[in-house]
Amino acid sequence: MKEWIFNEWEPLRFDRFLARELPGTPYGVLQRYLRQNKLKVNGKKVPLSTRLQTGDVIRAYLPQAGQTAPQTPYLLAKPIFTAVYEDAHVLIGYKPAGVLTLDETENTADTFQNRARRYLHNEQRLCGDYLPRVCHRLDTGTSGLVLIAKTAEAEAQLLSLIRDRKIEKQYLCVTLGHPQPDAQTMQAYLVKDAQNSCVRVFDHPCPGGQSIITTYHTLANSGPLSLLEITLVTGRTHQIRAHMAHIGCPVLGDGKYGIEKENRLRRMKYQALCAYRLTFPALGGPCSSLSEKTFTCDFPWYAQQIMDGTLA
Repeated sequence: MKEWIFNEWEPLRFDRFLARELPGTPYGVLQRYLRQNKLKVNGKKVPLSTRLQTGDVIRAYLPQAGQTAPQTPYLLAKPIFTAVYEDAHVLIGYKPAGVLTLDETENTADTFQNRARRYLHNEQRLCGDYLPRVCHRLDTGTSGLVLIAKTAEAEAQLLSLIRDRKIEKQYLCVTLGHPQPDAQTMQAYLVKDAQNSCVRVFDHPCPGGQSIITTYHTLANSGPLSLLEITLVTGRTHQIRAHMAHIGCPVLGDGKYGIEKENRLRRMKYQALCAYRLTFPALGGPCSSLSEKTFTCDFPWYAQQIMDGTLA
């Protein structure tokens, strides 16, 4: 049993007090504890919306009350998260460049997935025992919109839509060199090179090759640089970065497929690549609120500078 005496002058909601004192406990779990009479104020069961007053005695009859559990690494993530859209089932967030989307081994606490979980935890919008999950990845150095499922039902629908290529994903990127022609749809084959942690692109079918389709449209040129809008028909590992490098126009700032000298010259820490637009088809089910909607994030700084000619 854990006991607290509320000694603050300003009233505080019971649920917010518990979120602070029992970090890592999902809101749905608190509701279950309340139903089981394991949470009491002045010896009585009260709603989580109750405002605590100075002198109130709070008791939690929990074996591990007050413990920051190691199974909640998202509490160690930075409390930095930009929500672009949210409803009861889905969260769309903006991932900054330099943040790992997720770590399956959970050795890295400060991932985008954990930041999203901490955001929802702090806002008391975790749904029961289900931990929100990202439904697709962006490379660590790529910024942009990421889909996060808040419920198991939404996760299943979103993964199905992604697998069936029903969600249109568009990117902005800056390339070193001007692709010719100004717009086209390119087809090639991508092979993973696990030994060198990269992929290779070929013009013709090859052993182990996966078909890739990349569509680009030139928005602006500035000196030797081009700003492109790219639509992914397929979504393979490093597809945009490797495909653009394959045609001789690598993404600016790309440390793996780009030109290091040019990256250093322009002091690019990460690749100039942003997943800036998501468009959904007509939908029913848990994701019906996304039906036929388009979501965008702000143009990244390098796109703005190509447009106004200050980056060249």
